[in-house]
Amino acid sequence: MKRKRLLAATGALMMLTSVIAGCSGGNNEANSGTGTNAGSTSTGKKVELKVWLTPQWKGVLDATEPGADYDSFLKYAADKFTKQYKKYDTTIKVEVIAGDQRDQLLNVNLSSGTAPDVFYEGVFTMGDYVHRGALVPLTDIVDDAAKSDIPKTFWDAVTFGKDIYMYPFQHSPGTLVYNADMFKAAGLEKFVGGENDIKTWTLDEYEQILKGLKDNLPKDKYSNAYPMSLFAVNNQGDTWNLAYMRMFGNKFFDDQGNIVLDDAKGAKAAAWLKKIKDAGYTNPGPESVSSNDANGMFLNQQLAISFTNPILFNNAKTDMASGKTTKFDARLANIPSESGDPLSFTYVAGATVFQNKDQTKVEVAKDFVKFFSTDPELVKSSKNGIPVRSSVAKQFEKEKPLFAAYDANSKYLFNFTGNVPGYSQLREVLYPELQALYMGAKTPEQVVKDYQSKGNKVIQTNKADSVIYQKK
Repeated sequence: MKRKRLLAATGALMMLTSVIAGCSGGNNEANSGTGTNAGSTSTGKKVELKVWLTPQWKGVLDATEPGADYDSFLKYAADKFTKQYKKYDTTIKVEVIAGDQRDQLLNVNLSSGTAPDVFYEGVFTMGDYVHRGALVPLTDIVDDAAKSDIPKTFWDAVTFGKDIYMYPFQHSPGTLVYNADMFKAAGLEKFVGGENDIKTWTLDEYEQILKGLKDNLPKDKYSNAYPMSLFAVNNQGDTWNLAYMRMFGNKFFDDQGNIVLDDAKGAKAAAWLKKIKDAGYTNPGPESVSSNDANGMFLNQQLAISFTNPILFNNAKTDMASGKTTKFDARLANIPSESGDPLSFTYVAGATVFQNKDQTKVEVAKDFVKFFSTDPELVKSSKNGIPVRSSVAKQFEKEKPLFAAYDANSKYLFNFTGNVPGYSQLREVLYPELQALYMGAKTPEQVVKDYQSKGNKVIQTNKADSVIYQKK
């Protein structure tokens, strides 16, 4: 199988110096960042694992813990694991790396044979490494108890071909967010959901909302405000655009991992986006607006409806509570569709295990991943995001009332990547087509046709190097 070296050897030293050393966690048992098999009986063989993560959450259970940092949870998990692990004399080194350096560092270390043994990250960003053959399947460490507690949609997101390549731990769902005060000011009270609900509107109701906001928002109170955000300046926030393209029932990918957007349903979705933009239901010039711009406009009450995820939503609530931004009533809603069923997607995060010539290290790495992904105490830390386990969501729903709504929403999740090879490259194809749509340079029919053609070329090129597709 071909292997692509994505970085020149001359850049290796520079990239290696960019690794961010994990700061000491707040838990006394894990401050050293290593675990030892003190008091346990092992084979005597020493095994050292290198565990990486990008910044996810601070602390073990809560960011308010003394000394809480991004490595706290995995250090604590490593210490607990090695104290009870009897197969080998194991130590675990945990390192935090910057998200924007993830691919460079991984490629350098893969080239030199020094890749981490375990990486905690989102499956969205790790899929290409599955197709390259850099990760090992984890199917054999997943039991029926885990499958019954974690909904099938999450397992589907981490399954490539016939195997599971990530043990899901938590997730970050994408939804709409709306300003309930603006709705009420425009006479749209009947469309406002509960404070801890993720409101579902039909597509007809959503169009009523957009029109009502445009026509009836008081100009003296909300000057220069628009109903809904649209953005297409780059690939950031593109998962919402991918959801909009599915609004009329197009499934986007077929069973062979090819894009199938070029049909009447796909063209109808593109035409709908152009229609609401031309009707003044969105911010002007979405072709030159970024997702960051849109988020800022929403927080400044220049948009009544925008996009969000739990991190953005919680940050907004925190900033409002502290007085950093103007306070208003922000609530969540699903992306509507013509069928009436909401469109929902999420970013699943968990642990992967890299292929290593030392199969003992692979064995121990898989044991460690299974341990912290199933341990009754450790899985509670998933409440720092949104738990994938229904049992954890239920346990903390009083403390985190939106957990129940997110858990109920999981049955509507679609896999926005399709787990296709080359997805990171595929992201560069959509937004130029949307720009052409919004500027009137292409018809909706031409947009979906060109996106499908260009996108499938990317996928076909990467299928030739995919271990998943070579198995078929």
